[in-house]
Amino acid sequence: MKKSPLYIMAGFTLLVILAAGCAAGPESRFATEPAGFWAGLWHGLICVITFIISLFTDSVQMYEVNNTGGWYNFGFLIGICILMSGGGSCRRKKKTAEEQEWEEVGKKVEKKILAGIKSWIDEEEQGDDEEWAEIGRKVEAKVKRELQNWAEK
Repeated sequence: MKKSPLYIMAGFTLLVILAAGCAAGPESRFATEPAGFWAGLWHGLICVITFIISLFTDSVQMYEVNNTGGWYNFGFLIGICILMSGGGSCRRKKKTAEEQEWEEVGKKVEKKILAGIKSWIDEEEQGDDEEWAEIGRKVEAKVKRELQNWAEK
């Protein structure tokens, strides 16, 4: 069932209105008693909405100035962290079958390369110096030819 854009927009508008009704303001319920940890947490959670509203009106503030200090700030910070991290969810994305298959292929290739390197090192240690000397002579001759060709141009 496909949702109509009108329903989505109406739901979003309702959510904004409900959250805006909980925004901190200059005549808040904290006029007699300062806002504490829980109020700070709530204000941190709704800070984006209250910031947007505060751009258009002076009656809504993003931060309650009549607060207990450290505990209110701590709650506000936690609220912002929860808001910005999506609730603190650390779930890993489940890999698709294709991604798992490619990961396995990558591990197999890595094992083969490491085995080849180990084999190459072992051969070198066994004293195949003559073979490497021959390769070195061929490379040196090729480099000399290329340098000579380049110098003649």
